[in-house]
Amino acid sequence: MPETLDAFHRGAFHLVQPALKGHRAGVDAMILASAVPDGFSGSLVDLGAGAGAAGLGVAARCPSAHVTLVERSAFMAEFARKTLAHPLNADIARRVTLIEADVTLAGRARAAAGLADNAYDFAIMNPPFNAEADRRTPDALKAEAHVMPKDMFEQWIRTAAAIVKPGGGIAIIARPASISEMLAALSGRFGGLTLVPVQPRPDEAAIRIVMRGVRGSRAKMTLAPPLVLHGASGNTFTERADAINNGRKGLL
Repeated sequence: MPETLDAFHRGAFHLVQPALKGHRAGVDAMILASAVPDGFSGSLVDLGAGAGAAGLGVAARCPSAHVTLVERSAFMAEFARKTLAHPLNADIARRVTLIEADVTLAGRARAAAGLADNAYDFAIMNPPFNAEADRRTPDALKAEAHVMPKDMFEQWIRTAAAIVKPGGGIAIIARPASISEMLAALSGRFGGLTLVPVQPRPDEAAIRIVMRGVRGSRAKMTLAPPLVLHGASGNTFTERADAINNGRKGLL
């Protein structure tokens, strides 16, 4: 299978990715990684990690973090293994492990797969965000990564609530159309939510929403200033977006 080696965070880590089939990581993964607080030093789980972009983005920016990548697809998990085994990632890979498992596992099956209750300080997820009715890709592997199964947010956030410690955090990136489903799944599990709209340009509607919350918190929800990716004209990243995309600054 053809593959590419792609540098992220200005060479702080490299990702081995499929060249022709399956999901290729980009800006979404780096924005998600930036939602983890600066200086985070605990254990973090990246649910539906693919080749590991978001999890490694956290490990690169937070040198005391320990990261677990969770990926169901054997195809993408193999790229995560190649990524962790690559010599250019030798230092960062010492703090990263991979579990090949389905995020939707529950109870004993989830624990048997290596995802124990209250095991992590933070969970991040970039779940499939296209509805079944959306245009489907002929690439079955890409469709698996992009098309949202029924009750997906409920199942993924249920898992996060089980494996994240009380007081631990969660960060999710998704399409704005999924806000109501995300809030319903988070309710009673994670509170103190902060929402960050992601806009292509200052005068354009958000194309992504980032939610960050705390397990068990009863604090009120806040809406943070948007992350604007580009200026009013052209495709050059704004100073803030460039710093976030390259691991120089946290989202919040």
